[in-house]
Amino acid sequence: MAKEKKNQKETNKEEKKTTKKSKKKKVTNPNAKWYVLNIRTGYENAIQKELQQRIEASGLENKIVDILVPVQKKIVVKKGKQKVEEDKIFPGYILVKMELDEVTWEIINNIDGIRGFVRTDKKPRPLPESEVQAIMQYMKVEQPSYQTSFSVGEAVKITEGAFVDFIGSVQEIDQSKGKVKVLISFLGREAPVELEFSQVEKL
Repeated sequence: MAKEKKNQKETNKEEKKTTKKSKKKKVTNPNAKWYVLNIRTGYENAIQKELQQRIEASGLENKIVDILVPVQKKIVVKKGKQKVEEDKIFPGYILVKMELDEVTWEIINNIDGIRGFVRTDKKPRPLPESEVQAIMQYMKVEQPSYQTSFSVGEAVKITEGAFVDFIGSVQEIDQSKGKVKVLISFLGREAPVELEFSQVEKL
């Protein structure tokens, strides 16, 4: 019994080693370049998944080496609560790093939802590496942007903090900091209060 457990542990170790190796291994192809595909808006992730499946089924991982749907994380405030969502930077477009030939051309153009390459004249034009790197850096922005549906002059209710349950109107909105300035009536006069998006809600 002890011998079986030992063998099982060794097998698990080998599987972990294999998994680590497969994760580290990334296909490189010096002839592969980045191209932009125009696709049906809203189907970016579905097309990315289908394209990946076609690549694996055809054994073309060495020719189509990467697929990128550029996204940026944003903090969205809904009903007074914050949650992080991925916002597509270029809706209707995905980036594919590939060696363009007859076989890869055929795969790309035979997937429903892909309208074709973004091109100049008749041939697809590769995207400069510098532009791809700029997009990737933009995706890594540490401070996410904030999104809210508040508008200046709108009536809101404060849900947290010292002025909880106060009713006021939106005076200023700072999207970059995720803050809103609300004008409330306090001690017989109007006073501006700065709050987080999550501390107020629409009436």
